[in-house]
Amino acid sequence: MGFESIEFTTENQAATIRLNRPDRLNSFTDGMHGELRQALDAVAADDTIRCLLITGAGRAFCAGADLTQTGPASDGEGGMDIGLTLERHYNPLIKGLRELPKPVVAAVNGPAAGAGMSLAMAADVVVAARSAYFLQAFCNIGLVPDAGSTFFLPRLAGSARAAGMALLGEKLPAEEAERWGLIWKCVDDDKLGETAAALVAKLANGPTRGLGMIKRALNASLGNDLDQQLGLERVLQRDAGRTADFAEGVTAFLGKRPATFKGK
Repeated sequence: MGFESIEFTTENQAATIRLNRPDRLNSFTDGMHGELRQALDAVAADDTIRCLLITGAGRAFCAGADLTQTGPASDGEGGMDIGLTLERHYNPLIKGLRELPKPVVAAVNGPAAGAGMSLAMAADVVVAARSAYFLQAFCNIGLVPDAGSTFFLPRLAGSARAAGMALLGEKLPAEEAERWGLIWKCVDDDKLGETAAALVAKLANGPTRGLGMIKRALNASLGNDLDQQLGLERVLQRDAGRTADFAEGVTAFLGKRPATFKGK
């Protein structure tokens, strides 16, 4: 695939999407959204891809929307409808990542601001460079956090911290984000690449269908009561128990050897 705003590569059963507008801090444009849709569709359709890594080129992860690009969509009456832009681009992106039945790792190599922070929070495992920071910048221009930020942030960091970030618009260093439980791990800048690569390798060689079911269960838990969640666990465990990877896992455990999962 030939892209202009992202780099898309596959290797060793994993795909990498690198946001590639470093001169604009990898901020979103309509063109980038179109390329991200194509890349995510390719990952979802290819059974040989068992994990996805998202990161940024240059010194930023993603600065959110590029405000210098074309203006918000019209509401048909001469007014701006930023909500339509969310409906067309941002919401499908976030839902696509959450619903992808494969693990998604975000390697946050620099600032993750606005919808760029939302993008990071939509991943399953987030590792960040020590110099990186997270920022809910929306209040600084009179807007509301979007692309799932008002969903993810209170659940990950708690309502008090979510309100502080959203209302004050202050930077949150990666180390503090780790202490808050907002991300999985903060590492030295020069260790980010190898740390992310190790995570991706582990997940890409894991029991892919089972990992996808774990994602589904965790996502559903955010809206389920206990009875609903127990019922879902029963269904998913039934399905996981019928996979070839489960059979291999048990055989390997009994044989005291590492399992060789095929993602089936």
